[in-house]
Amino acid sequence: MSVENFFSKEEKKQITDAIAEAELNTSGEIRLHMEAHCKIDVLDRAAYIFEKLKMHETAQRNGVLFYLAVHDHKFAILGDGGINHVVPANFWDEIKETMLGFFKEGKFTDGLSKGILMAGEQLKANFPYHHEDVNELSDEISFDKNL
Repeated sequence: MSVENFFSKEEKKQITDAIAEAELNTSGEIRLHMEAHCKIDVLDRAAYIFEKLKMHETAQRNGVLFYLAVHDHKFAILGDGGINHVVPANFWDEIKETMLGFFKEGKFTDGLSKGILMAGEQLKANFPYHHEDVNELSDEISFDKNL
């Protein structure tokens, strides 16, 4: 099964709707990137993807990447310097553990959606929406084709 078909059309919509909802009240940016395999350390690969998606170029350095290597059963959450500076030290681990609970039950869509909304709450608390904010990054799921 190709990575692009891991989620149904409806599941992809649920995830992108969660991203849009999470970003609604914040200047922060959230992306999901999916690949089939991750042959290196998952955080190193997530950092590489973070750069390739230009997530480090947000005005307030408040981008968050959810990275999923489907066939290798690996995932990571990576926040940029702006958000990492203000969240508690164990914040990303807390989200990962919540997501993992869903993943173990085969509820990948629900796990991702919940994790995304949890990240959105912290972004909202620390980077509230201002009327001049623009959506700096796409809310669509990205795949490994050209990265």
